[in-house]
Amino acid sequence: MGRVHLTTAELDRACGVLLATAAGDALGAGYEFGPPLPPGAPVTMKGGGTFGWEPGEWTDDTAMALVIAQTAAAGADLRTARAQDEVTARWAAWAADAPDVGNQTRAVLAAAASGTAAQALAAARELHERTGHTAGNGSLMRTAPVALAYLGDPAGLTEAAAAVSALTHYDPEAGEACVLWCHAIRHAVLTGDLDARAGLDWLPGPARARWAGRLTEAEHARTRDFTRNGWVVEALQAAWCAIATTPAPADEPAAGVSRAGHLRLALEDAVRGGRDADTVAAIAGGLLGAAYGASAVPARWRLELHGWPGLRSRDLVSLAAAVAGGAVPRPA
Repeated sequence: MGRVHLTTAELDRACGVLLATAAGDALGAGYEFGPPLPPGAPVTMKGGGTFGWEPGEWTDDTAMALVIAQTAAAGADLRTARAQDEVTARWAAWAADAPDVGNQTRAVLAAAASGTAAQALAAARELHERTGHTAGNGSLMRTAPVALAYLGDPAGLTEAAAAVSALTHYDPEAGEACVLWCHAIRHAVLTGDLDARAGLDWLPGPARARWAGRLTEAEHARTRDFTRNGWVVEALQAAWCAIATTPAPADEPAAGVSRAGHLRLALEDAVRGGRDADTVAAIAGGLLGAAYGASAVPARWRLELHGWPGLRSRDLVSLAAAVAGGAVPRPA
């Protein structure tokens, strides 16, 4: 895979990917399926919601991402059948008892009786051919660790993001969204810049203009405007909207919010969009953490974060470093 030697700053940003994904997820968990909130309404890591989450507990978004991360951390190439079999089998075992699994994901994993990637892919394809509606946000919400596994291999990242997406979400737009977001995360880890367009050239030709237009639309909207954020397109747009329309750090620190402030405010705005609030915030968190690092995640959130399979914030940081191959950073 495309692992690289990371500077201290790059390693902090790589670790921020999983940590901020989980933070956004847990922040939104208590608001999932709720209506949009008024601008400026308080957003807290309160837990509760439809599934009775504990304060600071992450949901299926992070749980599924962690399976990918743990497989990649063990050195597996996510493009291979062996790695995808492991991911699929662990997802299927998790879904058997998980309180919150998306309908599409649950249907596909239930059809993969032996937990093999080939079975999951076949079930995802059959569902798509039968219904034409397999572009939910369930593959985008878990895609962030794929970027960490291919920091030094953008072509491999493109292949892996699309392949892992297709295991449950066969619609090409779900794969395109994962490719686009993973390249934005990779770019942010390596540069510290937030640029959702960094991966446009890795999409199929006709898709580039379509997604470029969608990103522009998101930059001139409000998170509450994306009323179908269970759809992968609007989930990505809502996440980018929260990031792009929240006041960002200025060149002069005294003139704008801090990087940590932008991360917190953007995730709160993602949650205020309502509906699939935890997923939109988890998606946004992956990119914000990639740009600003684990150190930008509020300490009070880090203290509260926990979830399946019995992990806490420090475990997410260690896991992200292992996936990125950055356990021994080079001097800056």
